[in-house]
Amino acid sequence: MKMTDLFSAQLEREAVLNRRALERVPEGRTDWKPHEKSMPLGYLSTLVAQMPGWVGMAITQNELDLNPVGGSPYRAGAAATTVELLQTLDESVAKARQALKGTNDDFLMTPWKLLVAGHVVMEQPRHVVIEDSLMHMAHHRGQLTVYLRLNGAAVPSLYGPSADDKRF
Repeated sequence: MKMTDLFSAQLEREAVLNRRALERVPEGRTDWKPHEKSMPLGYLSTLVAQMPGWVGMAITQNELDLNPVGGSPYRAGAAATTVELLQTLDESVAKARQALKGTNDDFLMTPWKLLVAGHVVMEQPRHVVIEDSLMHMAHHRGQLTVYLRLNGAAVPSLYGPSADDKRF
């Protein structure tokens, strides 16, 4: 089996889980955060919605500078409504799907770089970047479920039942 097929299948599974979590994000709480060092809810939920697009970025771009010299730092922004969050998710998943369809396993072996202010902080083959991005997305989605719980929202089942969703 090709890596592109494996990543496509994983993307589809994870997109469904992102949608379940994002559908529960309470509106009007974009600035809420559980601790002063934590991300605001709006930023975190938008990040979860955008992260599938990182798969596409690892294929269509050779690098990303999180804080380019003379430019603006990378920021996920903050969607104001659930509809906007889900639309952002759909767009980012579509970009990832398209990029995966347009590449091959040989290309996924080529290097990709993450930079900060022009300095390389990570360089890995694209397939490693994609796998790490999908795992990192699961991390932030888990973080989002904690935010949901602390805001009184029902936590969806993701990899098994939750205290609020016992479909299994």
